[in-house]
Amino acid sequence: MVDVEVPLPSPWQAEKSGENDQQQPKSSRRRRSCYYRCLCYVVLTLVVLIIAIGATVGILYLVFHPKIPNYTVDHVTLSNFTVGDDTTIRATFNVTVTARNPNRRIGIYYGRGSHLSAWYNDTRLCTGAFPVFYQGHRSTTVVSLLLSGETQSGNGLLQELQQQLQEMGTLLLDFRGGVPVRVKLGRLKLPKLSLKVRCNIVVNSLSSNSIGLKSSHCKFKLKL
Repeated sequence: MVDVEVPLPSPWQAEKSGENDQQQPKSSRRRRSCYYRCLCYVVLTLVVLIIAIGATVGILYLVFHPKIPNYTVDHVTLSNFTVGDDTTIRATFNVTVTARNPNRRIGIYYGRGSHLSAWYNDTRLCTGAFPVFYQGHRSTTVVSLLLSGETQSGNGLLQELQQQLQEMGTLLLDFRGGVPVRVKLGRLKLPKLSLKVRCNIVVNSLSSNSIGLKSSHCKFKLKL
């Protein structure tokens, strides 16, 4: 039998091992402390930004007293509504809209890229665009819109329209649109927004000689 002697660790090695064991928890605590510190800075920055934005909005509201513009559909005329030999319906509407800006210090830019359309149920009859212009403070602008187009629904749609007029005496049309706008606060121009429009228009005929606007109800909302 051979006796093997296992050397015992020296006091220096034992001390070094103990130091390594102590350094590992300290390093872990430092990393956690740095992480929590960064997280606190991020949260604090977000809170400051929210407070600053809220204060800015509050100041702008107190200074400019913004009011919602008002839009009404005043008149609708039908200059063309025909069915071709290929059962294509061609329609042209002339719509008069009054836009009122009641604000004393706020102007509105109506930009390019707008789209308007007239619908009956799920069938689009015609399309058009809103004019490009600037509406100043406390002003009223009358806008003439031309919507024209064609659809392949043909005789089936025409019969449905005629039946609706015979039974109800009126016809419900749906006008939809999106208009790019920019609001001007004093000399400051805000980023571009999208003005979404939807109007329910009730008319009593589809004849260019006798069409009459019975009622209109419009909803508007701004989207980023």
